[in-house]
Amino acid sequence: MDTKETCRNELRMAIRHLSDRCLYSASKWAAEQLVGIEKDPAKNTPSHTRFQRGSSSVRRRFRTNEVMSTPSAGVSYVSTPSVTLDEDSDAVDSDVYLLAKSYFDCREYRRAAHVLRDETGRKAVFLRCYTLYLAGEKRKEEEMIELEGPLGKSEAVNRELVSLERELSTLRKSRTIDSFGLYLYGLVLKQKGNENLARAVLVESLDSYPWNWNAWSELQSLCMTVEALNSLNLNNHWMKDFFLASAYHELRMHKESLAKYEYLQGIFSFSNYIQAQIAKAQYNLREFEQVEVIFEELLRNDPYRVEDMDMYSNVLYSKECFSALSYLAHRVFLTDKYRPESCCIIGNYYSLKGQHEKSVMYFRRALKLDKNYLSAWTLMGHEYVEMKNTSAAVDAYRRVVDTNPCDYRAWYGLGQAYEMMGMPFYALHYFKKSVFLQPSDSRLWIAMAQCYEKEELYMLEEAIKCYRRAAGCNDTEAIALHKLAKLHSELGRSEGAAFYYKKDLERMEAEEREGPNMVEALMFLATYCKNQKRYEEAEVYCTRLLDYTGPEKETAKSLLRGIRVEKSGFPSMDIEHFPS
Repeated sequence: MDTKETCRNELRMAIRHLSDRCLYSASKWAAEQLVGIEKDPAKNTPSHTRFQRGSSSVRRRFRTNEVMSTPSAGVSYVSTPSVTLDEDSDAVDSDVYLLAKSYFDCREYRRAAHVLRDETGRKAVFLRCYTLYLAGEKRKEEEMIELEGPLGKSEAVNRELVSLERELSTLRKSRTIDSFGLYLYGLVLKQKGNENLARAVLVESLDSYPWNWNAWSELQSLCMTVEALNSLNLNNHWMKDFFLASAYHELRMHKESLAKYEYLQGIFSFSNYIQAQIAKAQYNLREFEQVEVIFEELLRNDPYRVEDMDMYSNVLYSKECFSALSYLAHRVFLTDKYRPESCCIIGNYYSLKGQHEKSVMYFRRALKLDKNYLSAWTLMGHEYVEMKNTSAAVDAYRRVVDTNPCDYRAWYGLGQAYEMMGMPFYALHYFKKSVFLQPSDSRLWIAMAQCYEKEELYMLEEAIKCYRRAAGCNDTEAIALHKLAKLHSELGRSEGAAFYYKKDLERMEAEEREGPNMVEALMFLATYCKNQKRYEEAEVYCTRLLDYTGPEKETAKSLLRGIRVEKSGFPSMDIEHFPS
């Protein structure tokens, strides 16, 4: 049996196991990967073949260079662990279990737990504990709304955690718990703050049953550093590659993440999930053109997709593609307007229109739907900055960094807010945190450099270092080179200023941009070359300045007259000799 067929059979088995235990998000993930495995076109319907061809075109177009060091076929599949589920896992479910599962599907969690109170099978014990956990979570959310409002801070806790921890710990010690029970035990331990034991329990769960993506996701959330990730002792299995690719992304190792996903495409050639993850990595590398193409292809393949589309809206917002963002907002509104992602997309749409109050309303709605949707807090903070409501912006950004201290956008937002409040020392502190987390983003280096230029700090040497880093990080806004030239000129370093003015001029010519920066560069270079007695270069710059109609034209005429005097040693010709 080849590797593709093995993965296919394992995923089919996993979908059934996960669905039977009401782990529907993990089951959905497994089903998406199952469809993403390349199939023989002769054995599939024409529509499915067309879907696969469309996905493949994007995969081929954006294959990363790092993939070349990885085998093009297959993943790091070693061996399938033996599956030891409870004894009745393959038998017909009991009538009581079917009733409990029906209650669960209707979100009647306590009724489901009650009917399973006398069941002793591992499958039934897991579902009873899981329903109690969800009942506790539901009540916690209700208490949060009752006590502080949907967006307020609250000390509400899941009251089922203590009893669940006690029961699951006893089952683990007596070795009467299965991999799903271990997953739930790890989830409970994580919520109680016992992260080290939670990691160990989740690893134990995944070693015995590696197809539960929910367990991988929880384990990833406990690996916030490279050291924590490397300390894991996981069995080799192709699911581990999915985990590592996702973990690399969260640890901002975007190139490594891209290489892993391209490697996985050796088998999962048409996985929409992998395409979306590739787009996320390229978004963080600010490769917006490629991200846009991938998301367009995803929407063609899956027109009712909402997940991950909020990131697509961020790209459209950054590129100011108003019509495309309007179309996307309309599309998700009709598909499912009460999804957090939909609310964020609509919020971005109103933000681009300049309707910041309405934008905030939709970001708040996203948070009412999912209090852990941190992107909404960050985007709402940006809106408050636009509205000059710095105190509200600071509160929004702090909600993010308190939960996820690795979110560079929130640290950057805090820097902006404190800069607006005239507190550059605080702003610099937060900019440093953001640039540490995302050193490849030129905007962060520029923000830090501008902070160093403030009168309260006036550390121009540090500003120059930051602008140099920005210039080496694909400064699409073309700020760094111009600022480097101006700072060197201000410090009396004419040679350095000329170097950066020339580089900036070459960039503007390549991008066919005109404007005051070009005039400033031409004026400086003309004067500098004349002073250096490089008359031919100076004449070229002066001649280009004669095409302008402002005072720079008269300055160019004067420079040309001076150049001719110095070259000939005779009085200059009448100024009317030059074209007007």
